[in-house]
Amino acid sequence: MPNFELTGYLREKGHVQELGNRFYKREFVIEVINEKNQEWNDFIKFQLTGDRCSLIDGHEIGHFIKVLFNIRGKKWEKDGKVSYFTNLEPWKIEVNTSYIPEQDASSFQGTNNQELTQPADLTPDSPEEDLPF
Repeated sequence: MPNFELTGYLREKGHVQELGNRFYKREFVIEVINEKNQEWNDFIKFQLTGDRCSLIDGHEIGHFIKVLFNIRGKKWEKDGKVSYFTNLEPWKIEVNTSYIPEQDASSFQGTNNQELTQPADLTPDSPEEDLPF
């Protein structure tokens, strides 16, 4: 499988979590800038595992970074129900100085060292609050 890379602003860094049997994971989020319309920026969550959990340690919220990663997919079956999971697994993270878009990185108040959670199932109160996709 080919390697992938994305660049963006580091917005969140989670704690290292031990999930049993000496398995560790850590998640972080970058904001990928949409050059045509910054209202459509993407927020991409990555998952570090094992000894790679420390890859994000030297980077602070607001840093413009390049993440080199692989895509991993797993099939999981329990009680006859099949689920599929896809993870973006970084193998290298570096500060990206080759291109920094025009944006005030301090305008975003990211979070540091917290557990990242899945968003709740939200229902809009009015049509104006509906997601644009």
